[in-house]
Amino acid sequence: MSSLSYHPDMAFSLRRLLGLDAAPEGGAGAEDADAVRRIARELDALAPERARYLAAFAFLLGRVAHADLAISDEETRRMETIVRDLGGLPEAQAALVVQIAQSQNRLFGATEGFLVTRQLRASATPEECRHLLDSLCAVAAADGAIRSAEERQIRQITSELGLDHADYVAALGAWAKHRAVLKPSDGS
Repeated sequence: MSSLSYHPDMAFSLRRLLGLDAAPEGGAGAEDADAVRRIARELDALAPERARYLAAFAFLLGRVAHADLAISDEETRRMETIVRDLGGLPEAQAALVVQIAQSQNRLFGATEGFLVTRQLRASATPEECRHLLDSLCAVAAADGAIRSAEERQIRQITSELGLDHADYVAALGAWAKHRAVLKPSDGS
């Protein structure tokens, strides 16, 4: 586990990074200001556009991981690996980005999911969107099974990204052995 620790105010900072919240005008608490500065330092090496893309990407990974209302340790580790590789981040920074994205999904996922997807779609190429789709499947499969709630969330994101049903089928096809709906039942 990394030496960085999560602070609840960090969740609001990701909203600002994504452009979903304006920075507070005056009156910001010291803890909130410290959280904003800490996140900015963590992602400072990235260009602002790249940082926003990475934050949106991580948020959407968290959206799928949280689709069944539980994020497993395996899903978290897979998200960290994907974010680390995508962003070229050190392990501790990737873990921090993932922690923030997961918190955002717990707090605001239902209301912010479409907005974040729309923002990513506006800046991503079709190839990047298909890479995201494969990454969503990888996160869903990380704990050994892609559950129906996760599949529905992946399908919804596919649609929001403007990808074709064929893209969705191809992405899930690569992870077919993990799909819970295709696994034999336990005899019940």
